[in-house]
Amino acid sequence: MNLLKEHLLLRHRDIPNIRDIDVYTRHGGYEALRKALTDMSPLQVTDVVKASGLRGRGGAGFPTGVKWSFCPAHVRPTYVVVNADESEPGTFKDREIIENNGHQLIEGIALCAYAIGSQTAFIYGRGEFKGPFVRLQQSIDEAYQQGWLGQNILGTDFSLDVYTHLGAGAYICGEETALLDSLEGKVGMPRSRPPFPATAGLYGKPTVVNNVETLANVPPIVLHGADWYRQFGTDKSPGTKIFCLSGHVVNPGNYELPLGTPLRTLLEECGGGVPGGRAVKAILPAGVSAPLLPGDNLDLPLDYESVQQAGSMLGSASFIVMDETVDMVWAASKMVHFFKHESCGKCSPCREGTYWMNDVYHRLCQGHAWPGDVDLLLNIADQMDGNCFCLLGEFSVCPVRSSIQHFREEYEAK
Repeated sequence: MNLLKEHLLLRHRDIPNIRDIDVYTRHGGYEALRKALTDMSPLQVTDVVKASGLRGRGGAGFPTGVKWSFCPAHVRPTYVVVNADESEPGTFKDREIIENNGHQLIEGIALCAYAIGSQTAFIYGRGEFKGPFVRLQQSIDEAYQQGWLGQNILGTDFSLDVYTHLGAGAYICGEETALLDSLEGKVGMPRSRPPFPATAGLYGKPTVVNNVETLANVPPIVLHGADWYRQFGTDKSPGTKIFCLSGHVVNPGNYELPLGTPLRTLLEECGGGVPGGRAVKAILPAGVSAPLLPGDNLDLPLDYESVQQAGSMLGSASFIVMDETVDMVWAASKMVHFFKHESCGKCSPCREGTYWMNDVYHRLCQGHAWPGDVDLLLNIADQMDGNCFCLLGEFSVCPVRSSIQHFREEYEAK
């Protein structure tokens, strides 16, 4: 079941072959860009995105139009960088857009570039996206052929070139400043901020870094207006969101729903519930980068504010469901091992902290736990909290603290 009459982002599910430019344009494609270039100033484009309340869909949820407005108007060149480094466990929404609705992404990129005065955009994808990026490049080539990219688009002064770049499969390059360093040919490690990318980003110039899903929202907003967009979602979390659902569910997959939809609707009506009728034990709402929630939160509205009030984060909305058969100590150990493996090693709290947490979990899972190991895990987490260079280290303590908070008896049983 889908609560939308038609998809805003996953439009290929309603319109077959919309990834082909002729089909896309027959169904209103690139009309938002035409409207912007012929009837709107760059500031007006930014203002309508601000008024829509669109928030970043990559995880942080920062207001998109506000982010664009941070770019200084007097500094050139400026750049648009698309974050397609979809490396969060349980997240696979951007890939579906890239493979099946690439022109909507390209149109969103062009609108962002027009708004901030950029003539160059880069789409940075995870190293494993070689196949999807072949399809995306075909869409880019089509856009050039029909004059939606290139020089003097629609006979205006606006020109835009779009390039694709694949990383080498490092999770840390999903962090925007590590992504920029990787794009520049350096080792992907996070930068110290400030300065922020909006003032000193790619090659030291003003740069907007937006997620794939974020930019795919922009064309319908510009075409139909902010009030139209706000009919979906909640007042503080407007619009629709693609929820990635995996784990112990009958029908895993991507589901586009209005923000504020109850978790029960996503899990039971869309996902078909838990196989075998087993109970939900815990849910990861944002991959492994947010505290897990116990299974009694099924009536939780899925918007940024409500999930935060429940003690977690909506993030990229990658929901991993764990049923009553899951050993929560084992599950937390897998998450910590992931963070330990993906730590870039730049700062000692993350480099050492993830190593030692992983070491303690190894003892717990192998039956060699020491008295006090549970409190030792919390002590390590406390030393890492607020002291890491970027959010990878900060996120790595989330599965530790939340699993101990809600399932301490399973740790004690070890």
